[in-house]
Amino acid sequence: MLRVDLRGRELDRLRVADGADALWEAALSLHLLQDQQVPPAFAPWRREVRSALERAGLASSVRELMLLCPSAQYFPDFLTPGRGELDLDVGLDQLLSTPRRRLVAELTRLYARRRGPLPPTVRRLADGDTEALGRLATVLRRYYAVAVAPYLPALRAQAAADRSRRAEAALTGGAEGLLASYEEMPGWRREEGILRTPYPVSRELLLQGRTLTLVPGFFCVGTPLALVDDALPPVLVHPLSPAPGWLARSRLGEATPPVAQLIGTSRARLLELLDRPMTTTGLAGALRMSPSTASRHASVLREAGLLTSRRHGNRMMHHRTRLGKALLDGPAP
Repeated sequence: MLRVDLRGRELDRLRVADGADALWEAALSLHLLQDQQVPPAFAPWRREVRSALERAGLASSVRELMLLCPSAQYFPDFLTPGRGELDLDVGLDQLLSTPRRRLVAELTRLYARRRGPLPPTVRRLADGDTEALGRLATVLRRYYAVAVAPYLPALRAQAAADRSRRAEAALTGGAEGLLASYEEMPGWRREEGILRTPYPVSRELLLQGRTLTLVPGFFCVGTPLALVDDALPPVLVHPLSPAPGWLARSRLGEATPPVAQLIGTSRARLLELLDRPMTTTGLAGALRMSPSTASRHASVLREAGLLTSRRHGNRMMHHRTRLGKALLDGPAP
């Protein structure tokens, strides 16, 4: 369980990242490749990426990356320096500027219990070898191009929808409303100003008056994650939890769903987003259209029985119906 004290000015300083962070997504996707049990939503992605890495001749290099970024309770903070940096180049520039003292400290912590010599790649990084750090950045870039970049349309759509929900909550209820919107996620709750979330270990995230940045993680599964070093700017990466079938429906973001020929591309994409209930404003933000246009599309889909709309307070929430899901999924095999 993670505990975050938000009883003071920290609540008013909450920040929602602009979108998913490039290097966080790279690290989290590496974890998924290593996990023995992966959520059904990501099983097709993992099969596809493993084959693509083999074809690209990257399998050996990625195994070295996994030595630095294991799917464990601890992996080095310097691998994820951003707070919602959408640009991979920005993140890699930050990684390349990591001080040697910090590299040594974090890699020592990673291998504190290891017996025997360190892997060569780790040893060279711990020695402050600038060429080794440059090679790490190059491998990360090549890995990202195979494992993350082809899936950016789906990733960005999910992150944009999440940000729209948070923005609407903040506009309606201020900082309290923003925080309440996160309490809809499993295991998140706030009691007497203390936010509690699931976490791999028992820990308190110390803000000490600093801004906490909430970052959506497409490849984040299970629990939220935070940087281990409390001296670094605090971030909390939370799962976006895409629904099973996202890969088949998006096909790398390059093709529209077959049903688009029947109901139109915009309405098909709107229907795809409703893996979970969303507001009109949230749909508009994710689809980059005006709220009035999103509302008109929703009305047409509602009249066709493909979604339902219910009012929750001053928000209209749209839900995809079984008929809508069946239409997206296409004929049964």
